[in-house]
Amino acid sequence: MNAGTAGQDVILFVLTLKKHSYMPYIRIKAYPKDQATKEKVVEAVNRVFAEHWGCAPEAISISIEEIAPEEWQQQVEQGEIEPLKDKMMVLHGQKRY
Repeated sequence: MNAGTAGQDVILFVLTLKKHSYMPYIRIKAYPKDQATKEKVVEAVNRVFAEHWGCAPEAISISIEEIAPEEWQQQVEQGEIEPLKDKMMVLHGQKRY
């Protein structure tokens, strides 16, 4: 026995911290709107995801990126929607499921 542990009970505590997963991340791109409208939309999206996706509201991250109307076609339609067309759940108002 080591001199420091002779006659003593030695207890080893192992603490495992569970890594939290902060998901989902929801990215909204739209024409510019006022702050009150953006807050209402974010609250509604947060509520729907918490209810239907089954995640805690504090795990959800939502961003809004405002795109000027004159930049929408090139930046969003051509740059993002077209390449991901096969993953779109709703495209131009039409359900794809």
